[in-house]
Amino acid sequence: MRRLFTLLIVVAALASGGALWWLNQSLPMGTETVDLAVEPGTLPRAVAQAVADAGIEVNPLLLYGWFRFSGEARQIKAGSYEIERGVTPRSLLRKLVRGDEALRAVTLVEGWTFAQFRSALLKAEHLTPTTRGLAPDLIMKSLERPGLHPEGRFFPDTYTYTKGSSDLALLKRALRAMDKRLESAWAQRAPDTPLKTPDEALTLASIIEKETGRASDQAMIAAVFSNRLRIGMMLQTDPTVIYGLGEKFDGNLRRTDLQTDTPWNTYTRTGLPPTPIAMPGKSALLAAVRPTPSKALYFVARGDGTSEFSADLAAHNRAVNKFQRGQQ
Repeated sequence: MRRLFTLLIVVAALASGGALWWLNQSLPMGTETVDLAVEPGTLPRAVAQAVADAGIEVNPLLLYGWFRFSGEARQIKAGSYEIERGVTPRSLLRKLVRGDEALRAVTLVEGWTFAQFRSALLKAEHLTPTTRGLAPDLIMKSLERPGLHPEGRFFPDTYTYTKGSSDLALLKRALRAMDKRLESAWAQRAPDTPLKTPDEALTLASIIEKETGRASDQAMIAAVFSNRLRIGMMLQTDPTVIYGLGEKFDGNLRRTDLQTDTPWNTYTRTGLPPTPIAMPGKSALLAAVRPTPSKALYFVARGDGTSEFSADLAAHNRAVNKFQRGQQ
């Protein structure tokens, strides 16, 4: 009964002209920003107390009275909020009702390896590194994909997250995003594709992604590799060799490297490598399953970011002389 009486007094105060002034006054804060966490199921009274406990100088009972008087108390959303200096009781409630959480973003780039993904997540601001020190197989087990190689399984994109979120939660989102992108691409595959499974499409897409970042060339590069797969010709693509070398690769690919056998060396083994070699983007996924109709079996970089394609070795050698050796 006593609490109800106190609340009535607060509400009466809020209804007065002085209350209108208070609602638009900045609440004193000792720092430029204050982090406020509202857990799911937190009652409005507890939210008001949490605001005061976070370091904002306000009477929690008065703030709770404002929440109740506004009629929006039960619309306050759980979340992680960043409250900036200058916030007023009115703007604070508006932020909490909108669910305007403190968001950060991290960009995972097309063509990155899983190791590069992990490195970026470790550097991401306010992202809890729950996977730090975990072996890749343990990470995949935590993501409920035990036994699955992580390479290529996470979709490259820009992901937003709330302060304090875990890197594992973000990886789970990227994993599901790749599942959906791959499923969508596989459903659009050409009838004559030599690829037998979505996993093979993912692996080929990763090679295409590493061969060129130019989307306009990806479908033709896919045609070259698809044609080679059909006739049992080695793919002979440098990025797979580099991936197989791992930390041994010093930035200079030598002839001996091409001759050094690893499961990913497509100069010593026919067919696709056992896993993807990077994280392919949407255009590479689509190119892998719907290559440009072509008889091309070779391609060489022109030096301007594009490639020259050839259907036979003689034409390819002429292209190499022209674009790589400067011979006409």
